[in-house]
Amino acid sequence: MLFTMQERLQKILARAGFGSRRSCEELILAGRVRVNGQVAELGQKADPLIDHITVDGRPLPRSEPLVYIALNKPRFVLSTVDAERGDRRRTVRDLVDVPERIYPVGRLDFESEGLLLLTNDGDLANRLIHPRYEHEKEYRVLVARRPDQDQLEAWRHGVVLPDGTRTLPAEVAVSQTLGKGAWLRVVMREGKKRQIREICALLGLPVVRLVRVRIGSLHLGTLKPGAWRFLTPQEVEALKRPASPSRKHQTSR
Repeated sequence: MLFTMQERLQKILARAGFGSRRSCEELILAGRVRVNGQVAELGQKADPLIDHITVDGRPLPRSEPLVYIALNKPRFVLSTVDAERGDRRRTVRDLVDVPERIYPVGRLDFESEGLLLLTNDGDLANRLIHPRYEHEKEYRVLVARRPDQDQLEAWRHGVVLPDGTRTLPAEVAVSQTLGKGAWLRVVMREGKKRQIREICALLGLPVVRLVRVRIGSLHLGTLKPGAWRFLTPQEVEALKRPASPSRKHQTSR
């Protein structure tokens, strides 16, 4: 007897990198997905190891085991698997030696460092990135000036960025003073490009270092810069759980 592991098509497509489950449902409704030559229906299940699944006539990428990796990204390394042509800067793919095709979940800019999750699980990646799920991300930020209470309160309640959008409430507190500056603990539930640096620039707090130490339930721990490790099954399951409602929308006081 052949043992099959059938899953809903939208979940298979999301894991293969075709976007969120909702966008994959739209692919199915549009008739762009076929299973064993037949137009797929919403709610249909399949086994990607047995069934022939195509999107717009093209088969899904060859099935690979799901891989989940925590990396401590050093400064001056690109958070991408492929640098643009002519760009000789190192990428995170240069640091992680595994055969599977993996991609970073979110990014840290070139100057920033700390925890980066790399995986080929597109479904999990979309859950962690999509603002609707509001997964926390925690940072340690060294600023060159000690913030006053007004600056902290402004950040906690939301700051209007140069593009006109207002940031969500955040948890911000001084964890340690250092000369004329200070280390801040920042917990956010969104991740616009260079958001912390833009907020600090608007508040008059020059950033010296920016280190991400947590993504949801996953912690950087004792990983040294440039080092990486596989996540445990328990860590993967914890990341898949919804963000705790009790922690949403809290701000530091």
